[in-house]
Formats: sequence, structure tokens, C-alpha cells
Amino acid sequence: MKKFALLCILVTLSMFSVASDDSKSPSKTVDRIKDAANVLNEIQAAPDQGIPEEVLGSAECVAVVPSMIKGGFVVGARYGRGVSSCRTPKGWSAPAFFMVAGGSFGLQIGAQAVDLVMLIMNQDGMHHLLSSKFKLGADASVAAGPVGRHAAADTDWKMRAQVLSYSRTRGIFAGLELSGATIKQDKDSTREFYGRMVPVATSLEGHIDAPNAAYPFLDTLAKWAQSAASK
Repeated sequence: MKKFALLCILVTLSMFSVASDDSKSPSKTVDRIKDAANVLNEIQAAPDQGIPEEVLGSAECVAVVPSMIKGGFVVGARYGRGVSSCRTPKGWSAPAFFMVAGGSFGLQIGAQAVDLVMLIMNQDGMHHLLSSKFKLGADASVAAGPVGRHAAADTDWKMRAQVLSYSRTRGIFAGLELSGATIKQDKDSTREFYGRMVPVATSLEGHIDAPNAAYPFLDTLAKWAQSAASK
């Protein structure tokens, strides 16, 4: 039994390693930008099952992880690479690349890919995102976000969390409890995309211009955020 458990752990870690290695080429970071845009487009194209307009219109920053790996044999785990952008006086910022990781032990059979969306709702949450590493639920409060065309009037989403999280699996979109996951800068992807190391705060506070390759995500984000704010 111990040998079987060890084998399953090694298989899970190998799967994560392959995902990590694949993301180091420039084409992979550009693909991630496009995939993040597609996730937002597909979610918001069905507004009755998407992020409420009031919530998206109030978010300080938006972070998307396309196809986060969740699950495994014996060891339950989460691992993914994503891209984020924040509001600035000039519009949405140049993207920052990050990794999300966290796990729990328990019997789980199989693995699945989950699209993850995180909305940073206030300045305190943005402060954590600007750091190189923080933990959801410990450093920054996190809660499952409301779903639908509009947030119900009696919900307290404006006050209860610095980060609202969502997941989409097999076409089903819902709020996600993500407490315990660690968010840190994806330095390899940052170097590949920008050609040098760029601190998280430098990109998300608007101190550098976004490369052309970033605009599939930034234009999509601006479109849906502007639409939400105008409603």
C-alpha cells in the first residue's frame, strides 16, 4: 500500500512537472494570454451563469488560470499558471504571470482541468497581489463569488472577501472555495514574455507598457469590464 501511494504521488508530481516545463516557451505564455481571454469570453457570453455585472465592474484586478490541474490519485492537489491585470488610470495594466498551488490529502481518483477566475475586490487584496507571494485565506481573505447576471441585493460580496474566486469544470461555472492555495509570481513565464524580469508591482501598477501580445487578454477584459460598469 505504501509503494502504491508513493507511485501515485510521483505520477501526480510528474504531471505538474510537465505542465511547468511546457510553459517556459514564449509561445506558451502567449497561448496562455489567449486562453485566458477565451475563458472570460465564454463565461461572460452566458451572463445568467457568469460573473455578475456589479461584481466584475467593481473588481480592482482580474486573474485567470486556464486549465488548472485539480486532483490526482490518493493525493488531492491544485496547480496552475495564470495571468492577471489591474485597473490603472490609463486602463488595464500590462499582465503579470503567476502560479497557484495548494493541496490536501485524501482519496481522490482521477484528475480534471478547471478554469479558475479570481477577482481582487479592494485595495487590501490588490496589495497582496502586488507582492511576490501570498496565501489565500491566511494573507488575503477569499470567498466563493456569486454567479448570475446580477448579484442578489442581500449578498455581502463587497465586504466579505478581498478575493472572490470562481471555477468552471465541464461547462459548469460556479463560485469556488479556494482557501489554502498559495499565489506567487511565475518568474520563468515573466522572463519569457518580457525578455527580462519584471516585478509584479511594475506591471500591475502600470509602470510599463503592455506588449502587443498581451492585448487578446487586455482587450477582452476591458470589453467585459466596461460593459459591466455601464449597466
